[in-house]
Amino acid sequence: MGSGAHTPEELEVLFEDAFITRDRAALAELFEDGAVFAAGDGVHARGGREIARIATTMWNCDTTYIADPRRVFQARDTALVVAEQSINVVRRSGDGVWRFAISFLVSDHTTQRSSDDPEAT
Repeated sequence: MGSGAHTPEELEVLFEDAFITRDRAALAELFEDGAVFAAGDGVHARGGREIARIATTMWNCDTTYIADPRRVFQARDTALVVAEQSINVVRRSGDGVWRFAISFLVSDHTTQRSSDDPEAT
């Protein structure tokens, strides 16, 4: 994963990268210990390992995530990131790296690739 996210927006991009490449280890590192992940279809998990396991299930359904932060509201080391497909609370830790504390994916807007989609690979 490199040195991690230095801004809330960069964290969104790293999440997209890990999601698209289906990199469980990189995805897990983006979350704080005890972080909460939820999707609009009732799926939820706590902690990086469990979140990566849930992401694997989503990948098996050909669900992907595209980073598109629309608004970022930051107060010191905490930020709310509102995106097309998600609402996230992120925090900057003592090492200066931003990580997800709470992540909610709006599953109605997550992209599912189909065999009819010319962009599907």
